[in-house]
Amino acid sequence: MALLGSTGSIGRQCLEIVRAFPERLKVVGLAGGRNLTLLQKQLEEFRPQLFYSLDPDFNPPGAEKVSLEEMAAHPDVDLVVVATSGGAGLKPTLAALRAGKDIALANKEVLVAAGELLIAEARERGITFRPIDSEHSAIWQCLQGEEGKEIEEVILTASGGPFRNLTQEEMAHITPEEALRHPTWKMGRKVTVDSATLFNKGMEVIEAHWLFGLDFEQIKIIIHPQAVVHSLVRFVDGSLKAQLAPPDMRLPIQYALSYPERWGNSELPQLDLEKLARLEFEPVNLDRFPCLRLALQAGREGGTYPAVLSAADERAVELFLSGQIGFLDIPELISWVLEQHEGKAHPSLEEILEIEPWVEEKVSEFVRSRGGVR
Repeated sequence: MALLGSTGSIGRQCLEIVRAFPERLKVVGLAGGRNLTLLQKQLEEFRPQLFYSLDPDFNPPGAEKVSLEEMAAHPDVDLVVVATSGGAGLKPTLAALRAGKDIALANKEVLVAAGELLIAEARERGITFRPIDSEHSAIWQCLQGEEGKEIEEVILTASGGPFRNLTQEEMAHITPEEALRHPTWKMGRKVTVDSATLFNKGMEVIEAHWLFGLDFEQIKIIIHPQAVVHSLVRFVDGSLKAQLAPPDMRLPIQYALSYPERWGNSELPQLDLEKLARLEFEPVNLDRFPCLRLALQAGREGGTYPAVLSAADERAVELFLSGQIGFLDIPELISWVLEQHEGKAHPSLEEILEIEPWVEEKVSEFVRSRGGVR
């Protein structure tokens, strides 16, 4: 396997699974970001033949430095785990598909920005994405053995994050530190903020649309604070199938790596039904979570709108985490950028790649129009 994003939260947990099954999983390539200390330790432990780093001066001995695309398409790689964040995962995912590799996908932005393009490439080569997101993994698991059955709808569950009961006035004063304290999951910084705004759930709706070939009307969202039911599928006869597990990303990661098998792993937590006091479900308040509403709108618009949405959120979260804009400025910035965009249906790869610099320019324009960031 090649692991893109090895130093991030998903990447580190992925390597925990590799440690548990050294006879079944071999790391051929590791791609990390700017955490060179951790990347160096990973290279020393797993001894891959390929590596990638954002730092051009990082050249440790013992492995060949290659691009992300070269690593993803390398002939010795069977499975590519895309655990990068943002648009960096797009070109290597496409390279992996064109080289006929299986793909375990943890990068939301890839399918959101270029779902039509990537799914077409995957279908042409008979490749099925193995989703790592807990919600999509749950749907995927529920659909095993149900090929050809009629799906009424899928229901994505959301914990609601730490702010689901706050008023708008209270949300205006949320700090980055508060947004990064998720009550249930341990995740990277950006996805934790996206969980607090529920933006991530809108991204997941767009992903589910592409992964499972569903109309947007077939994809529902429900708040489930306990985060034990990871998603559900309702069939036309009214039957509901759900996947339940403790909120631990290592389980969906392991399933993506072991598919079509299931491996026993004593390190993974077990769900004790007798200790579950209750399972709660409640509707989503879109007025409280405007980022979710914007994501759903962009998904239905299609074309280049989802790519603009994703890039605008990435920049907005960066500004929020650095203390330059407030929590409620995130949806305002995303909305403003989307309003400036003239959408294009069925974009090419080149047109998708042009969106990020365009969004960067528009974000700077937004900031200037408000007298700079605070």
